[in-house]
Amino acid sequence: MKQTETSCETSTEEPKGPSGPMTGYRWRVCALLFVATTLNYMDRQVLALLKPTLQDPRIGIGLTEVEFAAIVSIFSAAYAVGLLVAGRFVDWVGTRTGYAVALSFWTVASVSHFLASVPAVTGSLHSSMVTLALLLRRLPGIGSGHWVGMMGNLPGAVICLGIARFALGLGEAGNFPAAIKAVAEWFPRKDRALATGIFNSGTNIGATLAPFTVAFVLYRLGWRYAFFTTSIFATMWLILWFTMYRRPGEVRSVSNSELAYINQDARPPVESKIRWLLLTRYRQTWAFLLAKVLTDPIWWFYLYWLPGFLHARFGLTLMSMGMPLLVVYNSCSIGSIAGGWLPARLIARGWTVNRARKSAMLLYAMLVMPIMLIGRAESIWEAVALISLATSAHQAWSANLFTLVSDMFPRRAVASVVGIGACGGSVSMMFFGLLIGFILTLTHGDYVPVFLMAGTAYLVAIATVQLMVPKLESISI
Repeated sequence: MKQTETSCETSTEEPKGPSGPMTGYRWRVCALLFVATTLNYMDRQVLALLKPTLQDPRIGIGLTEVEFAAIVSIFSAAYAVGLLVAGRFVDWVGTRTGYAVALSFWTVASVSHFLASVPAVTGSLHSSMVTLALLLRRLPGIGSGHWVGMMGNLPGAVICLGIARFALGLGEAGNFPAAIKAVAEWFPRKDRALATGIFNSGTNIGATLAPFTVAFVLYRLGWRYAFFTTSIFATMWLILWFTMYRRPGEVRSVSNSELAYINQDARPPVESKIRWLLLTRYRQTWAFLLAKVLTDPIWWFYLYWLPGFLHARFGLTLMSMGMPLLVVYNSCSIGSIAGGWLPARLIARGWTVNRARKSAMLLYAMLVMPIMLIGRAESIWEAVALISLATSAHQAWSANLFTLVSDMFPRRAVASVVGIGACGGSVSMMFFGLLIGFILTLTHGDYVPVFLMAGTAYLVAIATVQLMVPKLESISI
């Protein structure tokens, strides 16, 4: 493996913008990434917010803890597959087209959750599952399995939610590979953690806005219409995206000064495609992958089970949990942006990228640890304080973990590596989600064992990164 001090490729196009003073077009791009990520997490959060409603057989579908965990795991499986495909797809067709395709796909998938309330659809799905179970019972060695009987008893609404969730996972997988690639195209190395932190804070804003929009729709139209909440905004985003997004050298509004700033630490491109198998030969890929495997499931736990925890532990309804969730996810926004700001500040003070990035990540890993004390929280606001600290530290951690990829890999490989790592995190969540479902069933809703696991995962992850990649050196492929 050949090591080099440079970080990534740049376009060989001649700048076409005005020469003049520095323009700020790159921050408009960052704003578009922020909005898309916000929509991504609003769509993702709806099911978690509706969990107590869906579990009530009088107004929902009588969803059980294990069924909910299985649906989350189905999403994770699709997300894992989608990340591999999405990263490669974005590297192939480019950021502009790839991002638009992904957002369009996940918006349609989100709306399709509505079909879980249509009797004709759910009835057909249940009948099909019964037929499939009957066929499986005839197979030797398989038909006697308990799981075959469980298949035949699945309600059609649960099957429909599982299918819709699978489609949503495939589409949403395109968000982060495309966004990270856009940051690599539009920002120099020293600013990427900050730009990533800003757009990544959209995850928190999306999770903050979702409780209020979902509650509004739920109590006026019913749970089935909550899945339509972002479709109009997604259409508006697509129009803006196609109007505004190009590579830096193709945008006339970008001055020569800004283009030079963007490309300050770049080198001429190598146009050959990079195979996934080649990327797996590098320990840098495995360091990123293992860190995602260890920490991604923790964030997904907060995302999907936090409303259920607040309902089970403190009796909060969807209407009353809006303010606690607002505090939690706004804290995440602060953590996400500060997480990118701190290493940038340390680098500006003369620290190496390696020292600044890893020192910040170690600090954030330590800030997660107090979440293990949540079992002793006597009030809702004590719990909210601990959760806010842990989730904001996660977002600070995540901003730097994503940036490790652009620190170590050339631009043409960034989306693919992000896809590989995030795929590993999703596969990990498949099993962790089912584990959570069984833990909550066996402990009658006690979340403390899960929070204990959440508190230690990040220290293990940063130790793994340090062992595998002692120095953050950019590689030449």
